[in-house]
Amino acid sequence: MKAKLMKILSVIMIVIVVVGGYWFFHRYEVSTDNAVIEGRNVVISPKVAGYVKTLNITDNQVVTKGQVLLEIDSTDYLIKRNKALANLEAVKAAASVAKNNLEKTNVSAPSNYDAAHADENNAEAFWQKAAADLSRMEMLYNSGACSQQQLEQAIANEKATRATLEKLGANKTAASTVGAVLNAARDNLEQLQAQVKQAEQELAQAEQDLVNTKIVAPMDGYITKRSVEVGNYVQPGAQLGNLVGNELWVVANFKETQLKNMKPGQSVDISVDAFPQVEIKGVIDSFQAGTGARFSLFPAENATGNFVKTVQRIPVKIKISEIPDNIHLALGMSVEPTVHTDSGGVENE
Repeated sequence: MKAKLMKILSVIMIVIVVVGGYWFFHRYEVSTDNAVIEGRNVVISPKVAGYVKTLNITDNQVVTKGQVLLEIDSTDYLIKRNKALANLEAVKAAASVAKNNLEKTNVSAPSNYDAAHADENNAEAFWQKAAADLSRMEMLYNSGACSQQQLEQAIANEKATRATLEKLGANKTAASTVGAVLNAARDNLEQLQAQVKQAEQELAQAEQDLVNTKIVAPMDGYITKRSVEVGNYVQPGAQLGNLVGNELWVVANFKETQLKNMKPGQSVDISVDAFPQVEIKGVIDSFQAGTGARFSLFPAENATGNFVKTVQRIPVKIKISEIPDNIHLALGMSVEPTVHTDSGGVENE
């Protein structure tokens, strides 16, 4: 009986030692199985419409930043670019002519007014002399000192000089609108200059549309979910595939009760379900500023009478330090990170 009791006590002691040892060696570790691989995922879509002329990608192909993924038939966009270029040259030429006209008008309009004013003064002097001659002839005719023919000639001369004066007066009035003429020439130039700017914008848009017929990779990565073939007609914004970048990280949803001693900079051991024999090293990067439930499509409304308190989860971003060459990680793969809370880190300020 005593031996049996000693055996039981020994087993209990062993269990206590094992449990205590496990707790001692793992007391600074925090882990969760609610974690997945995440990364940069870019949707491949065109900015212009057209038929796919060239396709340079296949499913799961490795691509580099700047590589041409596909080309849309550029014939129509080339024609639009050339048309916009010709239109720009035409309005530039018209604006140049208007500028020259304005410069000439700035010189000629005031000169024309001065000349018209001088001609009017000269004509007025002739008319005044003709009017005086007529008055004198009338007096002589009344006294019988001149003939009827001489009087009629004086009358005709006065009428002719008066008509000339009126004509030159009208010319002076027309020339006096120099301000309006200059304003009209200036307005015409400004209108054409505005048309030049508009044509430049149209040319820039046409050139950009021509460039956009080629879709290039914005980063290094892998082509995924390709859904386009040569000859397809595509519209702007259509999803033609995805480009998954090479930069990967882990998003681990820790319980809020697990975050007490967790800080950015602490080391993390990452176990991947698909490769249980491989352990990846990582480091805590940051904590999301809100629980997962808070940013869900239908956040919980806690201001109700049937509120039940539940432990919330906070997404934590974990950077992967290095990915071994013999494994391939993909977005959405399940992992289990273990955070070493005794490994330092930087306190949030």
